Amino acid sequence: MSKELYRELCAKENTIPVFSRDWWLDAACGKDWEVLMLEKKGRVYAAMPLYVPCKHVVLMPDYTQTMGIWFASEADDAKYSSVLEHRQAACKSIIERLGQYRSFQQNFGYGFTDWLPFYWAGYVQTTRYTYILHGIDDFDKIMAGMSQQTRRNIKRAEEQLITVRRDIEADDFMKIQSLTFRRQHKRNTQSRVVLRRLIDAARERGQGSLFGGIDKDGNMHAVAFVVWQNSSAYYIAGGGDPEFRASGAHSFVLWEAVKYVSRYTDQFDFEGSMLPGVERFFREFGAVQTPYFMIRRGKPDLLDRIRIKLRAE
Repeated sequence: MSKELYRELCAKENTIPVFSRDWWLDAACGKDWEVLMLEKKGRVYAAMPLYVPCKHVVLMPDYTQTMGIWFASEADDAKYSSVLEHRQAACKSIIERLGQYRSFQQNFGYGFTDWLPFYWAGYVQTTRYTYILHGIDDFDKIMAGMSQQTRRNIKRAEEQLITVRRDIEADDFMKIQSLTFRRQHKRNTQSRVVLRRLIDAARERGQGSLFGGIDKDGNMHAVAFVVWQNSSAYYIAGGGDPEFRASGAHSFVLWEAVKYVSRYTDQFDFEGSMLPGVERFFREFGAVQTPYFMIRRGKPDLLDRIRIKLRAE
């Protein structure tokens, strides 16, 4: 019943972030999601979707930056102290219900700034960072805020007559993305099946697209998967062919993606990274470093980890 009520909430409440919307949860989690909801006088005033890959364990689904608690909007004239009090009380109620889970780990959106109720309840927090471009419809301002290196990359790609196509084939996207991990000698720990479901769901809704940078000979240099809603666009996944790494195409593809989604939103979230090289790449677009919280309690035991691994295969 909670899921159906939450679907109704998503249908009428456009302030729910894309990663917490029912369609995204269906694609990212399959059937393994639940939702905690707080109601008063028939009105939902707080909700928290959860990915539960095995019984009593809450984690983050693949390709999903943040989830956390959604709060209904307060009255325009509400006092800050009152808003804080109401939200801390809501957090306390949700924390009580989270007690049924053995372990919990979730990233909260950057709009969530007060994790004190979780601290008081014995949870721990790690600060993570994303990078956000604001006012993306002002192309000249965004370009001026980029580093010289990023501007050079974009110019180099243009000089090589690379063009950026939208809605490239998903198989082509997946192939180029996999080459990025091969170059780094790393294994992609996130599910390709989940990524494909997210691509299909976002495109079907008209809220996502695959961008590809292609040269005059038909070679695809770089790709990007971007989704959006009215509050923000998000860079979900991407990469480049190591053979054409020096072409500047990755920067060019992202720049063209930013310009395209500016018709839907005024903000672009690169989703950040804790890896030094990736962090620098996003920062040099002139994006603003923005912190968010990873909040956790306990951790999955060995048996839980085995169950989760088996379900993912």
